[in-house]
Amino acid sequence: MDTSLNNPSSTLSDQSTIAGVFQNFQYAYTFRDTTIYGQLITPDFVFTYHDYDNGYDVSWGRDEEMKTSYGLFQNSQTLNLIWNNIDLNSQDSSTANIIREFNLTITFSPTDVVTLSGRVNMSLRKNAQNKWQITNWVDESNF
Repeated sequence: MDTSLNNPSSTLSDQSTIAGVFQNFQYAYTFRDTTIYGQLITPDFVFTYHDYDNGYDVSWGRDEEMKTSYGLFQNSQTLNLIWNNIDLNSQDSSTANIIREFNLTITFSPTDVVTLSGRVNMSLRKNAQNKWQITNWVDESNF
């Protein structure tokens, strides 16, 4: 696998744009690649979702996010992530807030396929290398 960020034919982006972050996110899911995924999130990253069964929000940090993503990547045969409409794009030179719709199909086995759709509410900021990274991800889906 060619992971060179300087290769113009590479499917990876250098994350100098927010579009590049979403491209790399999709790549990480498609190829179930935690190395690429880990480059997308900051050390102080926080993921939050609403637990509808118990009626409260659940949050975790980068370490738990990496463990959870690794488990998803290892236990699925394929992940098909499609980014859809951007509902909000608010940004300045170093921070951004993006709300975007998505569809995700997770194939665990030929007889176990889960299709999800929803919205992500992501806060991003530029790091010291002037690359965008995700600092906060709120899952606004109704799962």
